[in-house]
Amino acid sequence: MKTRMLILEDGTVFKGFAFGSEAASQGEVVFTTGMTGYQEEITDPSFYGQIVTLTYPLIGNYGINRDDFEGITPQIRGLVVRELAKHPSNFRCDETLDNYLASKNVPGIEGIDTRKLTRIIRKAGTVRAILTAANEEVNVEEIVAQLKATPLITDHVKQVSPTAAYPSPGRGMRVVVINYGMKHGLLRELNKRDCDVLVVPYNTPAKEILAWHPDGILLSNGPGNPADIPEAVEIVKELIGKVPMFGICLGHQILSMASGAKSFKLAFGHRGSNHPVKSLATGRTELTSQNHSYAIDEASLKNTDLEITHIALNDGTVQGVRHTKYPIFAVQFHPEGSPGPEDSNHLFDDFIEMMENEAEKGKQNA
Repeated sequence: MKTRMLILEDGTVFKGFAFGSEAASQGEVVFTTGMTGYQEEITDPSFYGQIVTLTYPLIGNYGINRDDFEGITPQIRGLVVRELAKHPSNFRCDETLDNYLASKNVPGIEGIDTRKLTRIIRKAGTVRAILTAANEEVNVEEIVAQLKATPLITDHVKQVSPTAAYPSPGRGMRVVVINYGMKHGLLRELNKRDCDVLVVPYNTPAKEILAWHPDGILLSNGPGNPADIPEAVEIVKELIGKVPMFGICLGHQILSMASGAKSFKLAFGHRGSNHPVKSLATGRTELTSQNHSYAIDEASLKNTDLEITHIALNDGTVQGVRHTKYPIFAVQFHPEGSPGPEDSNHLFDDFIEMMENEAEKGKQNA
């Protein structure tokens, strides 16, 4: 087996074995805690530019199948696992994880202490790193200097948002999805409810969106810092109060910032399919799927028209908001799961009901 090194910007070196592509790669190292769902995670656009560490020790044991993709192609820069399953066993398996990553030019490393790496990330926060071949020609000091001199990525959304609008027809409510890096699971949930969907790029002008006469607007998930796309925040400002809106993950942050709130970077982010979130309205706790580095500052919500609806039980961060004047709500987590629990899948039904109620009010006022 070929050897490979993962070199962090603090000078820490992990030596392991290569799988996937033979290419070297650089990105931000993060960790995710799900026990299953690696296929959905590596194809989730929210992981753009990142080297993903999976904390569950055995990965690849059910291979890659045709059904569990959340994007057309992987957006990760690399994959880090404790042990790679060489011979997957599952009735849906089409190919191995190793072969899939090789075909998509994504390098991986196995056989390292992922617990140690996770503890470093938890202490230091997200760190930059390089995956490279392990040989005598590698100069660790030069690589560390290169990493420290490399600016952080700021064009995440621009890289994963589509360049043109496209439809997903239905006969129900017309929903415009602003795609900041949308998982396929969001579209799938709208399709289940027979929505007539139009997916548009992140920078589509508000006037153009409203020209489609949508019954509602969904602000999708996506990668990166919401402050890097101020144009998206300005667009949502123009849309508030016009039609019902539902924000998810990055969409939640953009909606909150458009309402006057501020975001901040978490120490090491929330990633995985086992994050407990409490609904303040019902008192019910739901397990949720999450993937984000930023959150909304609770104190900054005090001077807005938003009220908090959900909180994270692990760290108390804001996990959901609702507008006090307009039919608008948003959540930081992923109600579609994919991967993960579907405890909060009912939020899509709430969105449909909200659109139907507003449509009925419009008829009565006509």
